[in-house]
Amino acid sequence: MEKINLRAVFEKSGHAVFISHLDLMRAMQRAIKRSKIPVWYSQGFNPHIYLNFPLALSLGVTSKTEFMDFAVTEPCDYAALTETLNKAMPEGLKILGIAEPVFANKDIGFAEYTIEFKSDVPSEEMLSALENMMKADTIEIDKRSKSKGTVKLDIKPHINITGTETASGLLHVFVRLPAGLELNINSNVFIDTFAALSGIDFTSVYAERTKILCLNGENFR
Repeated sequence: MEKINLRAVFEKSGHAVFISHLDLMRAMQRAIKRSKIPVWYSQGFNPHIYLNFPLALSLGVTSKTEFMDFAVTEPCDYAALTETLNKAMPEGLKILGIAEPVFANKDIGFAEYTIEFKSDVPSEEMLSALENMMKADTIEIDKRSKSKGTVKLDIKPHINITGTETASGLLHVFVRLPAGLELNINSNVFIDTFAALSGIDFTSVYAERTKILCLNGENFR
């Protein structure tokens, strides 16, 4: 049976940001079954739809740059395939495009986020707290390791703040974080660390993943 590997880029928004990675996989499998596309099933005693998500997204984070790898058994028009799948997608999930993969999952090195912090504290004070955090010699967190248990990790060298914007009661932070096989620091780690070190009571925090990048800096696709 022919197997044609494809990669879909999709959007995760609205209530869908609160579904777990496992539930996301189930939702995608159901949508693919409803769409009746010529999807490729794994071989063996328990055949199932082959799906792979190169970089899982944290709960509560929105994104328009998520990826899902799957395969079909015959050549398809990618625009028509995108339209067919979207008709079966649940609310909050939308396929933005489909193409053949260019990079391997192991090529992923970084992810970029836009994070909005809202507080009753003036935005300038939030920015000052962020600057003070980044001026510290180290920013240590507890990180779980399968082989070593919980260990201390200095994440300061791995945080790349590419820009900030302030508005009334708001601080927008644009940050690049490692997302490779050797080290993965997601947006929630950054958010929790900033909240703990700043001591600021944020009334809301909104995070969106804007890019997934390869180790060489190219956009993952």
